[in-house]
Amino acid sequence: MPTRARTQYRCSECGADHAKWSGRCDVCGEWNTIAEERDGSRTSRKRAGGGAGKSGRASGADANTPFTGAPARLATVADTATERIATGLSEFDFALGGGIVPGSLILVGGEPGIGKSTVLLQVAAALEAAGRPTLYVSGEESPVQVKLRADRIGSSALDVPLLAETDVATIMDVAAAARPALLIVDSIQTVYSADLEGAPGNVGQVRECAAQLMRFAKESGVAIALIGHVTKGGGIAGPKTLEHIVDTVLYFEGDSTLEHRVLRATKNRFGSVDEIGVFRMTAEGLEGVGNPSALFLSDRNAAHASGSAVTALVEGSRPVLVEVQGLAAKSGYGTSQRVATGVDGKRMAMLLAVLERRAALPTSALDVFVNVVGGARVHEPAGDLAIAAALASSVHDRILDPRHVFIGEVGLGGELRPVTQLERRLAEAARMGMTTAFVPERGAPRGVGALAVRPMKAIGDVFAAVGA
Repeated sequence: MPTRARTQYRCSECGADHAKWSGRCDVCGEWNTIAEERDGSRTSRKRAGGGAGKSGRASGADANTPFTGAPARLATVADTATERIATGLSEFDFALGGGIVPGSLILVGGEPGIGKSTVLLQVAAALEAAGRPTLYVSGEESPVQVKLRADRIGSSALDVPLLAETDVATIMDVAAAARPALLIVDSIQTVYSADLEGAPGNVGQVRECAAQLMRFAKESGVAIALIGHVTKGGGIAGPKTLEHIVDTVLYFEGDSTLEHRVLRATKNRFGSVDEIGVFRMTAEGLEGVGNPSALFLSDRNAAHASGSAVTALVEGSRPVLVEVQGLAAKSGYGTSQRVATGVDGKRMAMLLAVLERRAALPTSALDVFVNVVGGARVHEPAGDLAIAAALASSVHDRILDPRHVFIGEVGLGGELRPVTQLERRLAEAARMGMTTAFVPERGAPRGVGALAVRPMKAIGDVFAAVGA
């Protein structure tokens, strides 16, 4: 006798279940995220396993694959190195930490039109050209639309097998028969399970389909890449458990109108987080950029305008030079504006208060704008000194030397505090032709190659040294 479906109320933000509808989720505190769902608890373990046998494992699974059904002490687990699959796209492999791990589940998110489907189709084309079978599952676009994208990428993309399907059970059955090295699902919000009631894309369907695909990946050794939609707030759509289920989360940063794209690993069980791959959008698809520092500094015009400073960030294991621009102008309204792009707004407000109190830099009556060029983002306090230098340069309208680099955290007392991996940042600055680096006094090296290092105690000392 079939189990009768029951009504549930689930938060689309955190996935928490509620006995009845309410305007605000008691777990995550978000408003208007609770939706009604019909949950028909008919999920089959056999189907969730993608064709697993009585032991709960798919045929051909590796001996060290999880879900063996019996507990084992960690001392008895064989320590074997997993060979990664090189895709041929160096920046994509770099963001993953060296390539795709067999049996892993990868989630790729980003704004519409930023290049999610394009980069994964390029990955599939490169693997097919290298003799590794792939399978591209399209639930959003028709085969004709996917072929148009493949025509733009090149002839190698035309060899990628395409399956237009949204039923997760059918997808796993086809993948189990084809045994691809990489299965691409575009997108997870369009896939549904017949074991659950509800439309594709709701919280229950997304969570269940992701769980079934994860189990299939672990048992079969097939690497799976999921494309995920994003919400208007910029986060990946669906329950937060979706990001917890997968092994790796890759997120495209930047504006789709820009020439380049930044692919950041926000979660990676097989490598470092915050690794980035930089791509340039061309007519033939996404092209990897091997030298991101040169890209972000390519259009710099610091020799002819004030308010520009360079800092060195560390993205995962890669040091990158970026340009920070500051503009201070007389306010035309009663309340001054504070606009930050690529920088945390609260961090900028704190720096403005420090500059006015500790460095006598008048900004309270000025509109202040800060921008990190090229769509890059400053996630660490090492960029504080560059932001402060750019703003001081704009307020006094004095041009900073374009060969200077500013690295350091600014404290509330105006003091400069050391940052991590300073030597690597300085080495990248020296490689890019910088001549002088202003850094915190504590832990500062004497010099790196032709780069002169000038240790500073406080932010006022830096302004005095550069004449800002």
